[in-house]
Amino acid sequence: MPTKHSLTVPGQYREIRQLCQFVMDGAKEAGLDETALFHVELACDEACTNIIEHGYQGEGKGTITVSWEIVPDAFVITIHDNGRAFDPDEVPPPPEFDDTNTAANIKNLKTGGLGLHFIRSLMDSVHYQFSPNGNTLTLIKKRPSAKGSNTS
Repeated sequence: MPTKHSLTVPGQYREIRQLCQFVMDGAKEAGLDETALFHVELACDEACTNIIEHGYQGEGKGTITVSWEIVPDAFVITIHDNGRAFDPDEVPPPPEFDDTNTAANIKNLKTGGLGLHFIRSLMDSVHYQFSPNGNTLTLIKKRPSAKGSNTS
């Protein structure tokens, strides 16, 4: 049975680096390659930033618990908070880009709003659950030997 590793820190921006390093240590142990490591780190950073900004609406208003485990075909990250409930299905996708005019695309982007899109793009599977006990985000990255299998 896989061992789950957990770390809980205050919901403060300065703690995000520690959470990401904790997850990266597990991802390395899982045998993820450099690209997958980058994806995992970026998704973790974005998710934790969103918890502080949107879930808690500021620093120091709650904690963030990050857990990871290595299962036979994937590296599984679970991020838990007690902030406001959030339905990721209510977040509209980012606007489509016009490949012929990158400068216009950048000018039309609003600050923020791409985090969830990045998380979904970087991870193989993303699940969200809200209960009276808080919000739980599960991020799954397939391990190299499992790239051909289906993990959802």
